[in-house]
Amino acid sequence: MVNGLRQEHANELVRQRQDRQFDSLEDFKRRVPLSKDELRTLAELGALNCFAEHRRAAMWRVEETIHDDLLGSAGCQPAPSGSLRDGTMLARDQKQRSLRQAAANDRLAACAPQKEPPLARMTLSERVRADYETMNLTTGPHPMKLLRESLLNVWCAADLIHARHGATVQIAGNVICRQRPGTAKGFVFISLEDETGVSNAIIDPNLFERFRLLITEEAFLLIEGEVQNSDSVVLIKTRDIKPLSHEQLLGSESHDFH
Repeated sequence: MVNGLRQEHANELVRQRQDRQFDSLEDFKRRVPLSKDELRTLAELGALNCFAEHRRAAMWRVEETIHDDLLGSAGCQPAPSGSLRDGTMLARDQKQRSLRQAAANDRLAACAPQKEPPLARMTLSERVRADYETMNLTTGPHPMKLLRESLLNVWCAADLIHARHGATVQIAGNVICRQRPGTAKGFVFISLEDETGVSNAIIDPNLFERFRLLITEEAFLLIEGEVQNSDSVVLIKTRDIKPLSHEQLLGSESHDFH
């Protein structure tokens, strides 16, 4: 689900978490072999918020270097030599010392005073945008919900069931599907997703040729047309199409005919 996160790294993250919870960001970095880009992505989408105050604070802290040698060799006694210990016992002792060293380093890092990251928290719209950029979906509000108050004459998808047949309405949303069936004589069908559901519009061949670039390239559209309400199945017969452009809008990719 996370763009740029290798599957084997994701599996190891889950395995390590099931084995033992992560004590700190330092502990997480040490136990899961992620690249710096993978760490940045996880911080941006909020997956590391348990180690920081907010997403940008986590993004700041993943750039810090792991301190593997905070204690140097203090507290580490040389292993006895000779026949008293075989190779297996020596390897076990070395592993135990490494674990104690790592735990001590984590405690020191946790106790060390940390400066407040000089980065402001992400706004709600910035968090939604980051979600789509890193996962192609969001666990927060739909992007259309962020604009709903400014779309005074635009119908929600869930309300179209109540629209009068033949009425002129406006719909808007993230284009999630464009279809041009070979048997539809050039007609194009578009599905728009908003925070309440999906609305569907039909575009005749002449209008499609007129707005071809807009229809095929824009991620968000505002469509005005006539309501075709038959047996509670609502379709909007398109008369006009406009791009719905806003800095807050970033949605999922459309599944298209082209």
